[in-house]
Amino acid sequence: NSEVLRNEFIIQLDGWYSKAERYDIICDAMKKVHINFTSWGVLERRNAANVHPSDFDVLQIDSDFAIEIKDLKHHRVKSITPQRKFIGGLKQFAGKSNWMSYLNQMKHFPHKSRMPLRAIGTQIQIAEEVQARQMWDAGFKGKGVKVAVFDTGLPAKHPHFKNVIERTDWTDEETGNDGLGHGTFVAGVIGGSSQACPGLAPESDLYIFRVFTINQVSYTSWFLDAFNYAILRKVNILNLSIGGPDFMDKPFVEKVWELTANHVIMVSAIGNDGPLYGKISIYTKLIYVIGVGGIDYSNNIARFSSRGMTTWELPSGYGRIKPDIVTYGLNVYASDLVGGCRALSGTSVASPVVAGAVALLLSSVKSSQRDLINPASVKQCLLASADRLPTANMFEQGIGKLNLIEAYKVLNSYQPQASFVPSYLDFTKCPYMWPYCSQPIYYTAMPVVANITILNGMGVTGMIKGRPVWHPYSSQNGKYIEVAFTYSETLWPWSGYLAVSITANKAAEQWEGVAQGHVEVTVVTPSDDNNRREQSSTLKLFIKVKVIATPPRAKRILWDQFHNLRYPPGYFPRDDLHMKTDPLDWNGDHIHTNFRGLYLHLRGAGYFVEVLGSPYTCFTAKHYSTLLVVDTEEEFYPDEIAKLHRDITEDGLGLIVFADWYNTSVMAKVKFYDENTRRWWLPETGGSNVPALNNLLKPYGVAFSDMVYEGQYSISSHEVHFASGTSLLQFPENSMILRKSLKDQGREILSGSSPVPTEGIPILGMYKIPTENGGRLAVYGDSNCIDSAHQTTDCYWLMDALLHFITQGIISPTLQSDGGLSMLKTKVRVTGGLPVRMEGNHLFKYSKVLESHLGDPVSKPQPSCPVITWESQDFINESSPSYMWKPQRLNLAKPDKALLRKINS
Repeated sequence: NSEVLRNEFIIQLDGWYSKAERYDIICDAMKKVHINFTSWGVLERRNAANVHPSDFDVLQIDSDFAIEIKDLKHHRVKSITPQRKFIGGLKQFAGKSNWMSYLNQMKHFPHKSRMPLRAIGTQIQIAEEVQARQMWDAGFKGKGVKVAVFDTGLPAKHPHFKNVIERTDWTDEETGNDGLGHGTFVAGVIGGSSQACPGLAPESDLYIFRVFTINQVSYTSWFLDAFNYAILRKVNILNLSIGGPDFMDKPFVEKVWELTANHVIMVSAIGNDGPLYGKISIYTKLIYVIGVGGIDYSNNIARFSSRGMTTWELPSGYGRIKPDIVTYGLNVYASDLVGGCRALSGTSVASPVVAGAVALLLSSVKSSQRDLINPASVKQCLLASADRLPTANMFEQGIGKLNLIEAYKVLNSYQPQASFVPSYLDFTKCPYMWPYCSQPIYYTAMPVVANITILNGMGVTGMIKGRPVWHPYSSQNGKYIEVAFTYSETLWPWSGYLAVSITANKAAEQWEGVAQGHVEVTVVTPSDDNNRREQSSTLKLFIKVKVIATPPRAKRILWDQFHNLRYPPGYFPRDDLHMKTDPLDWNGDHIHTNFRGLYLHLRGAGYFVEVLGSPYTCFTAKHYSTLLVVDTEEEFYPDEIAKLHRDITEDGLGLIVFADWYNTSVMAKVKFYDENTRRWWLPETGGSNVPALNNLLKPYGVAFSDMVYEGQYSISSHEVHFASGTSLLQFPENSMILRKSLKDQGREILSGSSPVPTEGIPILGMYKIPTENGGRLAVYGDSNCIDSAHQTTDCYWLMDALLHFITQGIISPTLQSDGGLSMLKTKVRVTGGLPVRMEGNHLFKYSKVLESHLGDPVSKPQPSCPVITWESQDFINESSPSYMWKPQRLNLAKPDKALLRKINS
């Protein structure tokens, strides 16, 4: 029930200026684009930061000039970004059949880009579980530590809080009170003083920032003002129990950088979208934020806790570890609104547990050590002391479970240094190193990429000195593997990355064994204005991989990642149109995220699955039996189409395509007004980009239709749910197709009526290319049954059947039973034209393939294939240490024995 606000833009400046100075800068800028004074104004922001200098303003402008504002240039203006409004979530609708009601509602409710993460709700005191009482008994209760809670507020005279220093409201409701209870609960976990449900750091100084209204609405500008004020108040820790998929809100992300650079330790919930992979919440993706996942009291990963990997590195790279750490998030007991206690669950509960623990840790630091405390050093100590959970992988638990007492010991012996996260790569150890441990490497395979975070506790700015050096171990078969690097030469703030590509070389073509070595990196932090001298830290990243002889071609599958697009930044809709509360496709469509179940099945069946992050012109077809193209949204370069045709007709490559719905009328119907970008959002494609897929398949006489079908069908002993899929429009003669009775879902969406199922809809086709060395082709109209995101029942058995056909020419008896596959003597041509691209769509804005202009799609010049420069091998006669599997050992000073005796007692 939110008001649609149009024509507001955030103008970010190059520094902090007074209100009058900012106004003068904007006036000067507006003159240059010839927008008169009556057509714009600066939004008055009535909050605690109003009297202080700021680095941004919110511009309100007439709609006639909304386009011109994007061309505004000024030497003091850093960027201009649409103002964003956020609401707790889309309205949920009960009945699947009530499409007209749903579509009507979609016109008035924005999607959930940012929201307070909802906690779900025995009485277990969290302070006892994390051993906070040992810290209290030693005299450490968070005294003097400033903790900012960004949430829904706090009642003014709540009896559980003795050290609320300030309550500020950043919304338009002019109250600091909490009407939801979320903010009160979060603050209670951190600093509540109730005997029944005490917080972890009851003497910490709480700064309450109310950034969400009673309706869970917020704006980017509210957060920016509140963040600026947190910097002015010199808070030490900031807890964000908020979530959502949009990691491209540039002003917000840049402000988080600035906060971290100003020594603010950011703690954020990972999100409540588990058990799916690849659904990490917005700002937890950032390297320098401490991302927190949830576990139960038996040390199992909570089902609701989101799993990694991060997805913004796709398609050419690979995601990083997230969460960073896990702690209790199930049935945590803390303050309610009226002075009692209640139990809630969620990563929004786990996040303040870590924030409270950090407050305790900071209060324990000796005054002589205080200048060593920064976001990187605190994160290093938390991770170095975490307990590894034996049954969870790194994308579920991060480095491990919070261990407060061990973190205390590490922090109080800490010396400035850099470190890796993870601190080693052992591809032989499962489950922790999943998915790396799930498949050995071999010669001619696509390189495996591991994305390593570098934390720099020596200073906010650092650099990598020289280049990383690869040291294969001569006595541990290091000669069989090659390593290459991509890395950030400058580390800011407090962090950087090291992407390591690993492959087996020619010498390993028929070899099997374990190969080892390490990468050596030196991080340097320059001297600063506080007379700190230059510091350096040399790190070793131990690498251990399983190598096998190159598998036979029939067992090798290539997964097309290059042609998958996702939200953000564009509106790429869900593949199942019944998923009305989650309209955006933001899982990454990766074989290790929402297609993880399929990957595990294929590995269990003995296949080797590699990931292609570049165009089709960049792989060698003779290495693979099958190219797997699933739910693609991207266009195809003409050279890709031509090269793939040669691969299939001359080199025997097989092709399997799983498509999804596409219909321009349905796409227009599911539009919604997005207050992030101040425009109506039309899907850039359907569930998949069928016009592009038809271009790819045209040389074989194959095309999908623009019909949208759904329904249940049976084949042999298998029940299949066809969820918002498409049908075949054309298929060649001397092939086989499967027809089933399905409901016209597109008609249901457009008219509101529920049509009866139609018999004989062609949804699966199988075809042998009629050339001497021709491969085989199989296409199916729906990917939902192999996608774990909203899967009803899986159809991995169908993938098995298609692979048997592609690799061996065997037609599964399952597909032939119950009136299944039928032979086509003549080519099929269903009535109707080929699907067309939606007029005025903006796919070109997000495409790697298309030129950036409206109108008919035109391909960019195809880029050269990526060339990996493998590092020279500097052999040494060593082996990986026995403690390699443990979190990285930090270089620590001798501990204060008196303090250790105090805490251990």
